[in-house]
Amino acid sequence: MSLLHILREGPVTILTINRAETMNPLGAPGDGDAFTSAINAINRDLACRAVILTGAGRAFSAGGDIKAMRDKTGTFGGTAPAISDGYRDNIHLMLRALYGLRVPLIAAVNGPAIGLGCDVACLADIRIASETAKFGVTFLKLGIIPGDGGTWILPRVIGMSRAAELFYTGDVIDAATALDWGLVSRVVAPEALMDEARALAGRIAQQPPHALRHTKNLLRQGQQGSYDSALEMAANTQAMMHTTADHAEGVAALIEKRPAHFTGA
Repeated sequence: MSLLHILREGPVTILTINRAETMNPLGAPGDGDAFTSAINAINRDLACRAVILTGAGRAFSAGGDIKAMRDKTGTFGGTAPAISDGYRDNIHLMLRALYGLRVPLIAAVNGPAIGLGCDVACLADIRIASETAKFGVTFLKLGIIPGDGGTWILPRVIGMSRAAELFYTGDVIDAATALDWGLVSRVVAPEALMDEARALAGRIAQQPPHALRHTKNLLRQGQQGSYDSALEMAANTQAMMHTTADHAEGVAALIEKRPAHFTGA
């Protein structure tokens, strides 16, 4: 069975982590390649304007495979150098692919998102949670450190103090707390989660595709660079956008008081 179930709905692609029987663990050999292949295809497809990532069954992702850790198999087997390479060449490959997605990513968190699963959810631009969702970075409880880049990701989402609290205690928080802390944008009933995600993705998908992708890139760059560099990137990118047919269409639609129809031209 493939790790990812891929469903295309017009300009929106839905990626579903498809290991429901074991709460969608991640990090098995080949998972990095599966995410890389799917996301590279999306990045090449200008007709795709938004992605929803969710989990099959009752979990978003319970994180790394605990049984594989116990049995020292797959990514978690072999010598320390081999395990290190397993992270770099598989788990980190998956995370780099997600971070490199050029279109907006919505995580529809349908249940527990723990450890690596939480890190994956936090790489999304927007997170919507079911009332049944839970979030935790419980690495220390397993006698390991956050090995998936979460110490870089999570403070950018909820701030250093709350991120440190979660890492140091291994506590798991519910959806209401995640909303209060800014980890998710909204919490909805389980049966409404995918409808809510689809509606949001649909609104995003109405935007001009080139400007949409550039805006995501500017948001990402703005988290790391200086204000001066952000202004310079904005000036150069904006100049290109002013020459597009989509810009002319947006201006005409506003003047004519009608919905715009953007084509990527």
